[in-house]
Formats: sequence, C-alpha cells, structure tokens
Amino acid sequence: MKEDKKKVFIKNFGCQMNVRDSEVICGLFKKEGYKLTDDPKKAAIILFNTCSVREHAEDKVWSEAGRYKGSQASKKIIGLIGCMAQNYKEKIFQRCPQVNFAVGPSNIHKIPLIVKRLSKAQDAAKSRDLIKSRIHETNGSIRPEEIYQNGFYQDKEHAYVVISEGCSNFCSYCIVPHVRGRLHNRKHRDIIKEIKLALERGIKRITLLGQNVNAYRSKGVDFVKLLELVNDFKDLKGFSFLTSHPKDADRRLFQAMQGLERLKKYLHLPVQSGSDRILKLMKRGYSRISYLNLIDSYRKIVKNGVLTTDVIVGFPTETEEDFQQTHNLIRQAEFDAAYIFKYSARPHTQAIQYPDDVSRQEKERRHKIILDLQKDFSRRVKK
Repeated sequence: MKEDKKKVFIKNFGCQMNVRDSEVICGLFKKEGYKLTDDPKKAAIILFNTCSVREHAEDKVWSEAGRYKGSQASKKIIGLIGCMAQNYKEKIFQRCPQVNFAVGPSNIHKIPLIVKRLSKAQDAAKSRDLIKSRIHETNGSIRPEEIYQNGFYQDKEHAYVVISEGCSNFCSYCIVPHVRGRLHNRKHRDIIKEIKLALERGIKRITLLGQNVNAYRSKGVDFVKLLELVNDFKDLKGFSFLTSHPKDADRRLFQAMQGLERLKKYLHLPVQSGSDRILKLMKRGYSRISYLNLIDSYRKIVKNGVLTTDVIVGFPTETEEDFQQTHNLIRQAEFDAAYIFKYSARPHTQAIQYPDDVSRQEKERRHKIILDLQKDFSRRVKK
C-alpha cells in the first residue's frame, strides 16, 4: 500500500482536552494543504497525541510507537506530541529512536512547520531514511489564539471549546500543571467568536473544556457569566462543561445550571477520596463534609441533575480506615457514575516523594470494591 507524503495520521490518547488538541492540529495541517487519513499505512506522517496523567496511559503510547521499527519507520515522519513530550523531552528519543520529533502542548502550532523541515531533510537525503537529527519543542508558554479559530471539528454536530489551558491547583498527585503549565484563561470574546464560527458550520452542541472550568476569569467575566453568554446563542441546542473543582463550585453555579435552559444538567465533580487525611495530602482544598454539603446543595437546586465523580484508591499511606471512609462517601453520595483509578506515581509531583506503600494487589482489591459498589448505584439509576 503506497503512502502519500501529504497524508497525516493522528492517534489520540487521553481526555477530551486531547481530542480538541488533535482537532486543532488537524485543522492546522489542512490549512497547509495536507490530507487526513484513518489508515496509518497510507500516511507518511504519524502523530501520537499523548497523555501523562497516569502511567497506564503512557504505557499504551510506548507500546504503540514501538510498532514502528526498521523499514516500517524509516520512510515515515513520526511525532510524539502533547503531555509525554513535555514530560520526557529529549529522553523520548532514547526510548523511541524511531520518533523524529517531540512537541509539548504549548507548541502544537509549530507542528506543520516541523514536519516541513523534516520532509525537506528526508528529500535531501541520499536514501529515503530520515537524517539522524531530532527536533523537540517544549519551551512554549501560551498558544497563539488563532489556532482555535480554524473551524475544524471531527463531529459535525458537536464541538469541544477550550476556555482555559493548564492548571494552577498543584494537587500533589497531578502532573497536569507540570506538563500543560499554569492556568491561562482565554479571552471571553475569543471563546464567543469560536462558538459563533462553530454554529455557522452547523454545530448544534458545545462542551466547554478546562482542567478547572469554574476557576475561569477574564476581564470581569467569570465562569457563570460565560455560561450566560453561551446560553444566549439561539441556534445552540445544548451545551455542557468539563471539569469542575469542588473548591471553586458554589450555589451560584448550581443556580445558573438550573436556570439556563440550554445548559445540560450534568456536573462532573471529582472527589478523589473520602478521607480528610488523604484529601489534605492530595492538596485538594476541601474536606469530606464540605464536599457532601456541596453535592447536597447541587441536588436541591438542580432538579434531576446528573452527578459523576473521580476516585483514586491506593494513594500513598492510605490505610484501610481511609479507604472505608471513601467507600462510605460513595455509598452516601450515590453518584450516577464514577471513574475509579488506582494511584500511580507521576514524575514532578509532590506525591512522588511519598512512599508508594499500598501494594498493587491491595490497590486492585480496593478498586474492585469501589467499582462494584458504583456499578450497583449506576444500575439503580438506569432503572
């Protein structure tokens, strides 16, 4: 099967933020005359858009990239982009010598130019093998605003719209501030402009994205005010947002969710643990009782509102008593759905200094117990 030197294949790993980043990158390539393909065998350019939030996500990338070796890789330009590029930088080339370039989240606007440089080097080489030099771009800070305005969306009816990049919470287990940078809020006028462009292209539904959306502030416009501005679009059938942080959620947000007719009555509010001791070690900024009071307020204000959460089991020093407090909180909260994760140490984070003293077997056990409990609640909701 002959490859096309202008065809790009991109595989996405990670959350909705990565999905939108991949769309942005695809839009940049299309603007430069490249074509997109779902078949890596037909593509001359292979991109892996990566996630470093959990070790398991990184392992998938290493495995996938490892498939391109020898002659299979020699004729292709392979890029590892996103959080892993920022996390490992030049070390990527030691682990995966077949990778030609690595680009961090804040530098994604440079990818088409990097590919052009590598393509010229490939054409100039006596053989079709790429030259040995490698390119890495991980020193960016804030993305150019115009990359969000290219109008490319994979889904013809739904669009992800980034309202903020990075995070300044520095939860002790979380690598996001270290690979995506500190919180940067886009100007509300630029967000509204992007939504208007999406609607003109036939988009009917929007999801606002940020690592901590309800921390949004831009020239007198906070998150609730932004929701009100988005709700004013008459052609919009519905919109939602991801993800909220409990320390920044309040009754005013819930009242807006109840009152804005186009806003979906759905809140994802990660609790992570039901133990005050573990929450303090995690640097989450709230207590067990304040979280329970918050979701009680949400349910009283937002009629028939859906509530989901994230939970981490096996955090360093988590005792059986700590775990039981988490178990009891899940039982008490009765979430509509929950995403349960086993703790894995992440580089650069404060928690990596703690002893990872909960065994893998114990993490598996606790994970299964919480998962089974939540499955029971989820089945009840569906009935």
